[in-house]
Amino acid sequence: MTRSNRDGFLPILILGALFFLFGFVTWVNGPLISYLKIICELDSGAEPFYVTFAFYIAYFVTALPLASVLQRIGMKQGMMYGLFIMALGALLFIPAAQSRSYPMFLFGLFVIGTGLSLLQTASNPYITVVGPLESAAARISIMGICNKMAGVLAPFVVGFVLLGDASAIQDDMQLLSGDARLARLDEIAGRVTMPYGVMAAVLFALGALVRFSPLPDLDMGERQQSGGAFGVLAHPALVLGVVALFLYVGVEVIAVDTIGVFAEEVGVPLQEAKLLPSYTLMAMVLCYVVGIVAIPRFISQEAALGISAVVGVVLSLLVVLIPLDTTFTLPVVDLVAMSTTPATIPVSILFLALLGLANALMWPAIWPLAIKGLGRHTSVGGAMLIMAIAGGAILPLVYGRLALPAALGPQQAYWMLLPCYLFILWYAVLGSRKSSW
Repeated sequence: MTRSNRDGFLPILILGALFFLFGFVTWVNGPLISYLKIICELDSGAEPFYVTFAFYIAYFVTALPLASVLQRIGMKQGMMYGLFIMALGALLFIPAAQSRSYPMFLFGLFVIGTGLSLLQTASNPYITVVGPLESAAARISIMGICNKMAGVLAPFVVGFVLLGDASAIQDDMQLLSGDARLARLDEIAGRVTMPYGVMAAVLFALGALVRFSPLPDLDMGERQQSGGAFGVLAHPALVLGVVALFLYVGVEVIAVDTIGVFAEEVGVPLQEAKLLPSYTLMAMVLCYVVGIVAIPRFISQEAALGISAVVGVVLSLLVVLIPLDTTFTLPVVDLVAMSTTPATIPVSILFLALLGLANALMWPAIWPLAIKGLGRHTSVGGAMLIMAIAGGAILPLVYGRLALPAALGPQQAYWMLLPCYLFILWYAVLGSRKSSW
């Protein structure tokens, strides 16, 4: 495929904007969990993490059917319809807020996740083939930076809009009762209408932009031939890669979306806890930049995955082993309010945030290792990897169950991260090299 620099740059620019957008939509779940826990009066434990379940399970349910849809309508239209579906899901937040209905919020999240599944199923292979194959890894990493930079901003922006007066909300929830409490909850619930209404409008507009943009509707040729759903099972690197990706997405979502709840449970005020997911994502952005520079110039994809897994093991041990009374003062920056608040944070939470360093390079490393040599099975293999994003649905729920005081408690529940990182390490060293069962 021969393109001028200009023709190649514009699609990458548009795709970068799309990756930024679905990064914002994805990583807003961290502060959203704390917000819904208040307005829907959710219990501690697993119940708040149905937010991540509803969002990420959509990938598992819809990835394979949507892959076959993409074969008929093409990737460009697939991205357009994905944006429209996401906009519909965002609009569902308005009646959900009016009734303070947790199931309706969850349904809206499932619809958003369905749109993202279609968008990602189209855009991930698109960014691979829109330019020279030898520079695909660099383009994927650039998209990752766009995605995670949006994730850094999302907790600040949405956290400020929904929970800007978090301290006052916590005081009111303890003091108010009866009709006064219900009125206050209704007022807080109404705050979600504006940001998600704006989000829906932006998503509809971007869908129209993609429709009329000069993005080429690339012909994937043989890449789009499924080759049968069972033939891929003869490729152990793919099957084991699906497991590795399932575990990776699970630990990534746990590191980002449980850190605020964990901080609240151990006494960090909501005003500071709501912003902590951004620190995990900042660590990921930093490591993405390192990956762009180092891979494959200095280290291979397998080595990067193995090093990342080792870092994950070490940091997970520090999270669970350092006593909660070992603290440090963190300057929590609110970019929207343009203020800095010194907060006393357990050191254990610092190492949980630093898991972003361990997780950043896993997605771009696992994908090429898993689909290498699939040939005509590439399309189905890619859909199976998208389905593995369901790890973000299942593992946070497991954490929520283990975090109950009757089980392990919020800190010791992070022991579950250890076997996940150990499997990913095994996949990097041995599993990805298996050519037969």
